[in-house]
Amino acid sequence: MSDDLEQVLNDVGPRLRALRLKNGATLAQLAKTTGISISTLSRLESGGRRPSLELLLPLARAHRVPLDELVGAPPTGDPRVHQKPIVRGGRTDIKLTRQAGGLQCFKSILEDQRDPQPRAHEGYEWFYVLSGRLRLVLGDQDIVLKRGEAAEFDTRVPHWFGNADARPVEILSLFGPQGERMHVRAGARTVVIP
Repeated sequence: MSDDLEQVLNDVGPRLRALRLKNGATLAQLAKTTGISISTLSRLESGGRRPSLELLLPLARAHRVPLDELVGAPPTGDPRVHQKPIVRGGRTDIKLTRQAGGLQCFKSILEDQRDPQPRAHEGYEWFYVLSGRLRLVLGDQDIVLKRGEAAEFDTRVPHWFGNADARPVEILSLFGPQGERMHVRAGARTVVIP
């Protein structure tokens, strides 16, 4: 093993301990969150056990940090977020947050979304209209939002949003982990959300 790799692995334990203490968590709390035994966590922090990807992934999630922060990967020097846009059916979504879980931010560009199909899911959503006019169907309400306006709502209420007219609309959207779950169609039948 190279000296550089050896040093990276040796530095993981102190980083894990510092993160845990910074977050005010005990080994028992972290064990419960990650499913990793207290003894294994203790040995990781003290350097008595080599970190593996199988152990580091749940720890990165629990501490809400990117995996590269645990292994001390040097920053790229470029603070810009480089995400590949997701394009489907007249809609482009660009994820603006890097970490998994927690609050997520997306910029969405809607080219031609004008066929309302309300859906519901667990969670809460907030969005802000950057440009264009956005049509929001929320339960029995049908609202048009203009540039500079924002909306927030419980996503268990059947909802849909798209273009209010033929012009594109750009929005910023924020939602938590439940908002990432798949939508379920709201229709005449009763929809039970677990």
